Amino acid sequence: MSCPPPDRMGNIVVPPEAEAFRLDVFVAEQAGLTRSQAAKLIEEGLVSVDGRMAGKAGLKLSAGSEVCWQVPCVRPMELTPEPLPLTILYEDADLAVVCKPNGMVVHPAAGNEAGTLVHALLYHLRDLSGVGGVARPGIVHRLDKDTSGLLLVAKNDAAHQALSEQLKARTMCKLYGALAAGGFSQAQGKIDAPIGRDPKDRKRMAVVQGGRGSVTEYHVAGRVGKDSLVCLRLITGRTHQIRVHLRSIGHSVLGDSLYGGKRAVERSRLMLHAYKLAFAQPTTGKRVIVTAPWPADFLQNLHNHAQPDEIESLSQALDGFETICESFLKESF
Repeated sequence: MSCPPPDRMGNIVVPPEAEAFRLDVFVAEQAGLTRSQAAKLIEEGLVSVDGRMAGKAGLKLSAGSEVCWQVPCVRPMELTPEPLPLTILYEDADLAVVCKPNGMVVHPAAGNEAGTLVHALLYHLRDLSGVGGVARPGIVHRLDKDTSGLLLVAKNDAAHQALSEQLKARTMCKLYGALAAGGFSQAQGKIDAPIGRDPKDRKRMAVVQGGRGSVTEYHVAGRVGKDSLVCLRLITGRTHQIRVHLRSIGHSVLGDSLYGGKRAVERSRLMLHAYKLAFAQPTTGKRVIVTAPWPADFLQNLHNHAQPDEIESLSQALDGFETICESFLKESF
């Protein structure tokens, strides 16, 4: 087995003309990286200033300081492709949009070394970007294990960077459908509440003071029994964001064993589905909109949840959901 290429390293003394430059901007220029790539190196402790690890991308540099950096090489993928079923809803030379089933882990980790979405991607797609590293080839954004629906995959590094920039600039529109507990007092609204680790349970996230800024917009499509079918637009993309935000306003996602409480775990699956995704194609700039049809078990749960005389109301709620999606899409482009 051949050895992987070494990491790329560099160092330079800050010249007078770079006085007060931001560290991420300076490293990006010197190392031939994008600013976001440089910021990630800083976050991972791979950049030092005058021998000390730099902790902030926005650090203002002083002339005469020595900046050192280490750029890890892209290691060859060592995962074994697996012929797992995978629905590809859109594909071109730069990217693919796949529909992840409920219960499938996205990338391998301890306890999930096989059977992940990444293993399926390696089998079904010829090329994947290396930006995400060996364990996350091509993966542009996250999706919880128990959430079904759309996931964006980049086939080359340029596409990965362009799509990541759209996420960062909030020009990509991600719409979710959820069955949430109870009836909402307001038909639509915005949840603007910071999310961080739950101080009482490190396995969970929570709305906490000092957490990362997190924003979710919602619009109720209709009632399903005692509960509500809701369309949600992610403005930010924090871990478990929709689940945490809905819980914070008293309307946990049904089927959520982590955040739902007794009332919200009545369903056989997490009632959260990444339904629609809209973005600009990285090379052409053309608008792409992809929809993941409701999974059969999601629809079955909705029908089981509705009373016999409410089936027509459920149909109206699903139609209303589509109308709300169109409204969100018009706002985002």
